[in-house]
Amino acid sequence: MWGFLSTEILFFGGILCGYTVYRLLYPQAWVHGSELNSLWLGVAMTVVLLASSLTMALAVRAAQLGRSNAIVGFLLITIALGLVFLSLKAYEYYGHWVHHLIPGFNFSGYQAPDQHQVALFVVFYFFLTLLHAAHMIIGVGVLSVIAFLAHRGRFSAIDHGPVEIVGLYWHFVDIVWLFLFPLLYLVGAHQ
Repeated sequence: MWGFLSTEILFFGGILCGYTVYRLLYPQAWVHGSELNSLWLGVAMTVVLLASSLTMALAVRAAQLGRSNAIVGFLLITIALGLVFLSLKAYEYYGHWVHHLIPGFNFSGYQAPDQHQVALFVVFYFFLTLLHAAHMIIGVGVLSVIAFLAHRGRFSAIDHGPVEIVGLYWHFVDIVWLFLFPLLYLVGAHQ
């Protein structure tokens, strides 16, 4: 899992390097692009993911103690929080769609001289958040399997490695969001 997460860090890091280059080239367009996102939805999604990290950590601790019912309960809460995050993200995407803020489909909701540079920011926004959402969907699926196995009594205080491994993945996805949130929602917040 550590090897896989290392490749994921490189993958996200490469995209974020591109983001940084264009942010340095078009700082005002990045501010305008960030203002197209709902700060409050971003904060809500961050709180939900931080809560899911807590419940995931509690599930890992329950696994270390061999408490199967607690593992299942905490994993189900983590799954529910992951689904809440994905629902909030879908709601935000819907708002972008309604306001014609999706580059390539009809980016007419933002009219200004820096429209093309703002569209580039929105491309980064969608690519990064869709990639993150894909990781969330995979995580929810894997957590569901682990919860089912925990319900069947598969894990004990001695044999709980899969719960810890999926916990590493889930925390990685949450940490990625902690980088994406300020880069995509707080660019112009200081102004």
